[in-house]
Amino acid sequence: MYNHSNIDSLTIDIKTKAKTLGFMSCGISKAGFLEEEAPKLENWLNKNMNGEMSYMERNFDMRLDPTKIVEGAKSVISLTYNYYTEKTCKDSNFKISKYAYGNDYHFVIKNKLKDLFEYIKEKTGDINGRVFVDSAPILERAWAKKSGLGWIGKNTNLISKKNGSFFFLCEIILDLELVYDHIETDHCGSCTACIDACPTNAIVEPYVVDGSKCISYYTIELKNNIPDYAKNTYDEWIFGCDICQDVCPWNRFSKPHQEPLFNPNDEFLSISKNDWIEMTKETFNKVFKNSAIKRAGFDGIKRNIEFIKRK
Repeated sequence: MYNHSNIDSLTIDIKTKAKTLGFMSCGISKAGFLEEEAPKLENWLNKNMNGEMSYMERNFDMRLDPTKIVEGAKSVISLTYNYYTEKTCKDSNFKISKYAYGNDYHFVIKNKLKDLFEYIKEKTGDINGRVFVDSAPILERAWAKKSGLGWIGKNTNLISKKNGSFFFLCEIILDLELVYDHIETDHCGSCTACIDACPTNAIVEPYVVDGSKCISYYTIELKNNIPDYAKNTYDEWIFGCDICQDVCPWNRFSKPHQEPLFNPNDEFLSISKNDWIEMTKETFNKVFKNSAIKRAGFDGIKRNIEFIKRK
């Protein structure tokens, strides 16, 4: 059973177990108030860069302090899970972000996180903690950066020197003291590839993305009509957007994932433009039953297609 004298070996055991469960990397940071992030978040919200994502305005204090999410929290375990794939939809087809090619990541990763948390509890006894996959007011990238998993790039994605940026972030927050990792330094240098490539100029300055101008926001989060001024600015994306990641030089180090549940089925890859246009709600619900694409909904996808057709 765990005691404070073997904190080093416990930390190593947790990271080893994370690898066996399929996580790409695991880092740990001391839970506490994110003092550096507070003014950045407040300024971003004051400029309405969250668009219609009003949920970003809620639980402000909770976003900055994990001890308000898990009472007595001492550690934040940050993990990455690879979703990079070399498989793509046909060039002539509508475009979908790589992360949505397979099964919904929330469920795939959450089950693995729960397994890791159970493993920790078996090692330590009765501890208090929670697992999160994009499911709570947590500044995931800030914690991943603090945990040494990468740096936050000019496109505001977390970037790793070893693995690029095509990965999901998730966390375990718990009331257990562990060995903490060191912050990764910034390696964007003078590169502006993501800023230059963004067709809607959503990256308004290095390290600042106006969420209300992002193609991912238009195609997933925005519930009203896509603004006309965006009409001729972006390619044929109907769910998400990978442009600022595709052009990032660090993504030359991305390697295809090894998660079978993230593999697209042949039916998905073979959907033609015409199939999308003529798709019924019944077919949509059947094909995307276990997909993250459900977040946009049938009506949202149809709206996105109609917007592209009007260009």
